Amino acid sequence: MAIKFQYNKTSLQLLEKQLKIRVKALPTIKSKESALRMEVKKSKDEVHELDKQLEQQIKGYESMFALWNEFDASLVKIKGVDLGVKKIAGVRIPLLEDITFEVHNFSLFNSPKWYLDGIALLQDLAKTGIERDFHEMKLHLLDHARKKTTQKVNLFEKVQIPGYQDAIRKIKRFMEDEENLSKSSQKIMKSRQGQTLEEGDVW
Repeated sequence: MAIKFQYNKTSLQLLEKQLKIRVKALPTIKSKESALRMEVKKSKDEVHELDKQLEQQIKGYESMFALWNEFDASLVKIKGVDLGVKKIAGVRIPLLEDITFEVHNFSLFNSPKWYLDGIALLQDLAKTGIERDFHEMKLHLLDHARKKTTQKVNLFEKVQIPGYQDAIRKIKRFMEDEENLSKSSQKIMKSRQGQTLEEGDVW
């Protein structure tokens, strides 16, 4: 990224201000990146754990596979999913607060005894599945924010800060050279004036 500047004091002051802002902001962005990195790892572990839990629950229901053919799955419906919002390292993340189910009426006398257990098992399975999906969504949001923050750290650290420092160095060198030239020309002028005066004295 080429930094546009002019060889004057105003441009120098503007660049110094921009550099100061970035140098001051860099530690904050780095700590945000570090916090997001930790949260991403934590979320990955949570998704992995819920995957295992879901697998175990499904395996547990396989023993009742023959009975599930008798079960009326329309008895249980997800009524609602209550969401909240939580800020993690400055990133707004949806938070799963509660899952409510609607269980339709059925005859306890005409239905098999295990129906109540079946309803509870189905609710558990649905809860784990929804939780897993939410944790995966949270993971994607956090990972996306982490990547953007890493890009910003790299932009500041490897491009902008060195770029501003280089531009400031060039302006300062130019201004010093200009000042030295000015001093040199003043010395030359003075020495010429001195010579002219001396020659005038001779006449």
